[in-house]
Amino acid sequence: MFGRLLDKLIFGAALLAALQLPLLADHYQQYLSGLYDATQWQVDGYEATAHQFGYASTQAMIERHLTNDEPSVQADARQKQATLIRYQALQHGLAVFRQGDLMAKTLYMFHPSRIEQLETTLENFKPGIPLTVHGILFGVIAALAVNLLLTFPFLLVARWLRKKQIKAAPSGRYKIS
Repeated sequence: MFGRLLDKLIFGAALLAALQLPLLADHYQQYLSGLYDATQWQVDGYEATAHQFGYASTQAMIERHLTNDEPSVQADARQKQATLIRYQALQHGLAVFRQGDLMAKTLYMFHPSRIEQLETTLENFKPGIPLTVHGILFGVIAALAVNLLLTFPFLLVARWLRKKQIKAAPSGRYKIS
């Protein structure tokens, strides 16, 4: 009886947690889109400046500024380089969220290098229930998988103990039901 109750509690908790992933992925995509738009605005400004001053590309302008003798110009160029790298990473992330499935999105969100972005998203996250069939199916399947993973070792131990009891019981006196 206690085992069945624990099994149901584990499944219920896993279901509630798994149902949050599709919603979290939507919130994360919105955060990523906003960050991408802001970064794109900066990159567009870099491109306009490079074009205005006759550079072949933004990267050519940055490389030229890195060789400048003025430390503030070099620091600005390094900052622009970092922004371009972040912009490319954001492009990749948005591609994952536009084309990937929920598992790919989850792996992207929970990657250790993006924990800060996930924490920022979680600050504004409100739990709920997804309204898509895909989200609900993912929640149920994930909850079943977590439930099986957590309860399987206990099932093995219970079967082993039952077999041990059957072998230890004197014949004829043990009733198997």
